Amino acid sequence: MPFTRRAALAAPGILALSGAARAQTRWQMATPYPDGNFHTRNIREFTADIEQATGGKLAVTIHSNASLLPMPQIKRGVQTGQVQMGEILLAAYSNEDTFLEVDSLPFLVPDLDGARKLAGLQRPYLETRFARQGLSLLYTVGWPAAGFYTQAPITSLEMFRGSRFRTFSPLTNRFAALIQANPVQVQQAELAQAFATGIATAMVTSAQTGVDTSAWDYAKVFTPVNFSMTKNAVLVSRRALEGLPADLQQAVLAAARRAEDRGWRQAKEAQDAAQARLAEKGMVIGDVPPEVMAGLRQVGATMAEEWVGRAGEDGRKLLDALRAG
Repeated sequence: MPFTRRAALAAPGILALSGAARAQTRWQMATPYPDGNFHTRNIREFTADIEQATGGKLAVTIHSNASLLPMPQIKRGVQTGQVQMGEILLAAYSNEDTFLEVDSLPFLVPDLDGARKLAGLQRPYLETRFARQGLSLLYTVGWPAAGFYTQAPITSLEMFRGSRFRTFSPLTNRFAALIQANPVQVQQAELAQAFATGIATAMVTSAQTGVDTSAWDYAKVFTPVNFSMTKNAVLVSRRALEGLPADLQQAVLAAARRAEDRGWRQAKEAQDAAQARLAEKGMVIGDVPPEVMAGLRQVGATMAEEWVGRAGEDGRKLLDALRAG
């Protein structure tokens, strides 16, 4: 058969293959958390759900454990199109907008159910803010309640005075100042080294973070106090989302709703499992004397009033709605 005839017969097949290749869109996603973390596991289920729901027309490559972008750069990376999706800790960006840190206020909500209620009340405010930045909020999922990591049981607030207290947001910086500790900002991936070298000597964060970073290697006591239940947010570039056909956009949004429900369930499971894991590895699970707890709650009340002063009318409306039940 002449070459030109063979080429002509083969051309439809070549075109079909190239059309199929063009039909798939591949997004990049950055998250700062390791693969064993329940947030990352949830993201993997979320992206697998997207690929299945879109018949493979949209696939997402996940770059976990800050392997592509560190936490402080992820939001900007989504805004500029360096990645199409990203996961952030909202409170880590509160220097940009104080509204992002409300879930870091100590003792504002009593448990994860309260944290999800706060998330629902906060969402319209977040959507408006992110839309102005070319972002869409896909879903939020809370962290298990935060507790203290120390080298000795907590017997008074005085024990924190002068300590090098690991922080991860402006509000945790403020908390450290109010208990007369020295705030030291340290990313999660660097915690073990920071404690080993004496850069940090105490912190407040979730039991899950303690498991992720093998806290038993650098701290002796974990004291659960329902300090705060911060949230992660999964964001997508509005340009990338709106560039998809309508049916694929809806598939992404539906998968996000499922991921949110699943993630909050996993947070509850992780809270119990992570604390049990810390105990199994030899950490003492402490408690706080009532007089110390009263002092901590007073610090929380002070911080809430300060926050409303910065957040303005929206902040007051949000806290009033939360307290109204």
